[in-house]
Formats: sequence, structure tokens, C-alpha cells
Amino acid sequence: MGSLQDRFGSARRPDRPVAHRRPTGIDDAAVNAAGKISAALEVVENARGMLYAFHRMSGEADLALQDGITALREAGHAELAAEIDEVLVGRDVVRDMWTFQIVEAYDEQYWQVFRAVDEAVRDALSDGARHVFEAEMKYQEQTGGSS
Repeated sequence: MGSLQDRFGSARRPDRPVAHRRPTGIDDAAVNAAGKISAALEVVENARGMLYAFHRMSGEADLALQDGITALREAGHAELAAEIDEVLVGRDVVRDMWTFQIVEAYDEQYWQVFRAVDEAVRDALSDGARHVFEAEMKYQEQTGGSS
């Protein structure tokens, strides 16, 4: 079977340059701070994805509900089907909003602002380069050196 290195090769890549070099004059503290802002944005991106999943799943549930209401009618339970249709089909998921409105509000009021903040930090500290902190970490881990 061989050693792990024989099977998978080495993770070390000493000949690779840093993928995103920090601009001259930017210190470790600034790179670290920009990395933290970028990491926070990544969490927001995950939350946004979950919000879109919530939106899609709620829509799928509504369509499945409507199929169930049709099945109730066909099974001779028209009164129960009508009552469910009246109280649930087309209902706002939160006060005055469907899920598409929640997604739009999140995008406009939070996500776009967060992205603009991340961009402003990158522009100010890394000439717009993304993931400078991670690029330096990759370099250090793969070479054992410093950037």
C-alpha cells in the first residue's frame, strides 16, 4: 500500500509564489484585519445561501400544499380543502412579506452593504486583491517560509 506520501504526494510546493502579494507598506495587522472582514463576508454569503434555500423550500412547500388541497377535494373533502386554501395558500410567511421580499430586503439592506464594505477594505489595504491573508497562509503552509 505504501506510505501516505507515496500514495498522495506532498502538500509542499516550495516553488510557488504567493498567489496575492500584499502591497508595500501594509503590515501584518492590516492584512489580518482585512482577512477578518473577508471571513465575515463569507459567513454572510453562507447565510444568504441559506436564505435563498429557505425561499425555494417555502415555495416548494406551497406548491406541494396546493397539490394536497387538490387531493383532498378529489377525495371528497372539499370543505376541509377550502378551509385550508383560505387560511394558508398565498399567506405571507412573515408580516406583509413573501419569501422573495425577504430575500430582496436582505440583499438590498445588508448583503450589498456588506460586500461594499469588504471591497472598500480591500481597496484601502490590498489594492483590491482578495484573500491576501489566505494567500499568505497557503504560501507559509506549503513552503514553511514567510511571504
